Amino acid sequence: MDLGAVRTFVAVAEAGQFQKAAADLSISQQAVSKRIAALERTLGVRLFTRAPRGAELTIDGQAFLPHARELLRVAERASASVRPGRRPLRVDVIASRVAPSALMRDFHRAHPEIDLDVVMLSDVDTAVAAIRSGAIDASFRAVAMPGRPLPEDIESVRVLDEPHQLLTGPAHALAGARSVTLTELTGHRIWMPGLVPGTEWTAYYDDLVAEFGLTVEATGPNFGSDALLDTIADTPALATFTTARTRLVWPAGHDLRRIPVTDPTPVYPHSLLWHRDNPHPALPTLRAHLATTMAVRAAAGTWAPGWVIPR
Repeated sequence: MDLGAVRTFVAVAEAGQFQKAAADLSISQQAVSKRIAALERTLGVRLFTRAPRGAELTIDGQAFLPHARELLRVAERASASVRPGRRPLRVDVIASRVAPSALMRDFHRAHPEIDLDVVMLSDVDTAVAAIRSGAIDASFRAVAMPGRPLPEDIESVRVLDEPHQLLTGPAHALAGARSVTLTELTGHRIWMPGLVPGTEWTAYYDDLVAEFGLTVEATGPNFGSDALLDTIADTPALATFTTARTRLVWPAGHDLRRIPVTDPTPVYPHSLLWHRDNPHPALPTLRAHLATTMAVRAAAGTWAPGWVIPR
């Protein structure tokens, strides 16, 4: 059903005259007549009769009028639901405990007036496809995969370089260290069962291993962070990497140690990705917020792979 014709029908019904409805709609009286005639053909009934004082609704027109008004209200709600600025800003943060989630919590505290819809997608290809389709407005990612650059319509900016830490149990050989160098980690087993082939974070750790000769293992099923912390606490020969803003909670009896990694400090490079034609008015506000609140920047004494998205 033609919503333009329905809107014209309601205008005539409320004005009581084709001529006044035409003026209200800024179209010709002939166009009003054509739209009403087309709607009557679609419905198979007459909606108006001519009267000395204008146009009067028939019985069928009276029956149709409340439904026509509801059709227009539904159409307006449908349009408003996707109108820029009328729907929440949708942002992918990868996972709930990692730095991008903390960045978005900071943004929400700074801009509580902006409605947010936070989602968690699995990998960069999924995130980029969602950005291009309009399913999300932005995503926090480390990088497009090496040899697979971002599409030309995807913009990016580096927003956070997050230092690494070594996480150990109390009986680990390095548990008492105030910091640990990458050289000192050579020969120690670093267990990271969450590394999934084909993801940007696995590519990051592959480069870290190749650069510094570390031993990073991804063996065994990934039962999540709680199971990982249990194993690290109970196994003196194992440690794992975490990052400075990753939120981890463990039982007091685990006595885990978060030890800064130095000389150089590996930093995980978070970038914000978005579509260059995205019109959502809150997106520039998010970018400006991240630009002014970036907590840690790559500097002398830090390391990141050469293929990360530059600032």
